[in-house]
Amino acid sequence: MTLDRGLGRNRLLVWKRGLIILLAASIVQAAENTPNTQIWDTTSPLPQTVDFGNRNRWKRVPTDLFDLEEDPLRSTGDPGYSGREYAFQGDAIIENPHYTAVFQSQTGRVLIYPKADSTHKLIDFTPLPLKGKPGKIMHYRLLQNTGDEAALEVTFSDDGAQSMSAVIAFGPSEIIEIKPAENMKGISLSSPIEYGIVPSFLSDDLIFSPKEYASMESLCIPSENLLIGLLQGRDDMLVVTWPKGNQRTTLALGSEPSVSGGRLIESIDLDNDGKNVYLAILNAPGIWHKEEFTLSFLEKDNKIDWKRPFPARWVTQLPEGSVKTTYTFRGSRLQRIWRGAFGSYVYPVWFSEADTYFHMSKKIPPKEESIIYCLERQNTPLSMSTPADILKNTLGRPASDAIIDLPGRVMRTHHRRGAEGVRRACTCGCTEAIQIVFEAHEEVKRKEYVIGAVDDMVFFVTQHVGRIQEYQDFARDILKLSDQASRSNPELKTYLDAVSAIAEEIIQDYDRSKENMKTLAYMDDLVRQTKALTRKDSPKNLPAYLELGKKWRAMGGAQDDVVAQCHRNARKLFQEAGYRCVDQPKAVEIAEQIRARCRECLRNADGYEIWPNY
Repeated sequence: MTLDRGLGRNRLLVWKRGLIILLAASIVQAAENTPNTQIWDTTSPLPQTVDFGNRNRWKRVPTDLFDLEEDPLRSTGDPGYSGREYAFQGDAIIENPHYTAVFQSQTGRVLIYPKADSTHKLIDFTPLPLKGKPGKIMHYRLLQNTGDEAALEVTFSDDGAQSMSAVIAFGPSEIIEIKPAENMKGISLSSPIEYGIVPSFLSDDLIFSPKEYASMESLCIPSENLLIGLLQGRDDMLVVTWPKGNQRTTLALGSEPSVSGGRLIESIDLDNDGKNVYLAILNAPGIWHKEEFTLSFLEKDNKIDWKRPFPARWVTQLPEGSVKTTYTFRGSRLQRIWRGAFGSYVYPVWFSEADTYFHMSKKIPPKEESIIYCLERQNTPLSMSTPADILKNTLGRPASDAIIDLPGRVMRTHHRRGAEGVRRACTCGCTEAIQIVFEAHEEVKRKEYVIGAVDDMVFFVTQHVGRIQEYQDFARDILKLSDQASRSNPELKTYLDAVSAIAEEIIQDYDRSKENMKTLAYMDDLVRQTKALTRKDSPKNLPAYLELGKKWRAMGGAQDDVVAQCHRNARKLFQEAGYRCVDQPKAVEIAEQIRARCRECLRNADGYEIWPNY
């Protein structure tokens, strides 16, 4: 009897285990059968406040419309049933792993919520002509519903006076595609944006903060294929991309203070030139951060509360003199860096394991605030996207490669012997190496070594002189462009005078330092005198060389400062051209031309202009 009860108990355990396995298999199968991207029909128009908890009347639109027929299998084989269209009874809702998108017919808007939080609207959009007007969605046309991808053609109207349509598509990724028809002249993207960023992978980003434009209602900004919005709350980053064209972008500013205290960018209004627009919202706790400075940051290491949410190439802008300069957070503390025309200072930002540090100084003062964000990958998990990833996945490799411009970010070399390196490629480094030989009285014995080092200096100086000349040609080109634009657009005189003044600084810095930089003929004379000291031993060789070394270093040092100052002013011009056009729509096209020429000039800088991995 005891044995039977034991057997019964064992059978019960086996039965329970089997049931658990069966239930688990059913759950897995149900998950596998659930599409990544789903379209719902609400069966009646949605009110302005959407109740996501009440889905009782929602109907999922099948991926195969033959499923709506009484006999799907028979209908599939009968061409008479082909071509059926789906008729929405209510509004459309699309869900994918990232978003719940609500197409609200009563307001004429498309509302985007995070999939995990239907109470927190991220963004909504509508045709630009309907902004601020009563609008409606008149019709939905189902174009694609595969379970992975979904696309609707949506027809908008301003109470019947005019209609416009766009194809809006979703897939399993964060990217939303908006393809406007010819009759849709622009898109308005509304979201609570604290900072708008026009990124530059080659130079410094433009960062627009509403608090800097207290008297303005909107900002006209350069349209350069990529725009970043740092959303209120600091956990979301809006990425907007578009292909090359004649787009025009305006940031509409809010009139009232937000819950964070300042005004917000309420919408991005994009005249899309008939081209596609792509959106993505990247989410992570603390995906961007604002650190407000105090004098306590000065001349010491400061650990801040923010921690990066994932590995990436995190950057910020800090004032180096009068120029906002981009700093990439390094992986450890750098004791000192040296900058031409600026001297040495502690590199101001770095990570130490999970902690984030600032070290501000008199040269990099703690003014106002630091905005921290990322644009590119760096040991980033595959599960996380960056703005550069969105750019590549929306515009494709050829277009995105031209914007990210990896070849243009490679530093030019001052090393005559290329990858061999040999020594520091500068006049001070080479003269120090040669001085060791003279101090050992081995200049004749090691003649070939000395001559090689002198030739290294010749290459270095020649490269410096050539680079400085590139900047002079660039500045004159900008002045010519500005003069032509001023003649045809006299109303832009104030704007053009301001950017011209920066270009003139590049020429003036050169003129002021021309005497100290010397000439190539002066360098040739130093070469002749230095090499002559290797012909025979003499106690006079060392003091003679020490005097020559001073001349080499004085010439090279002057060139170092000028090339660094040229680079700094070219970056300043790149920035100011974009910032100063915000209140003059007609200046934006000129700003884009100036910035394009700045970008071309700034390609392949050297270590005396900016540091590696800028």
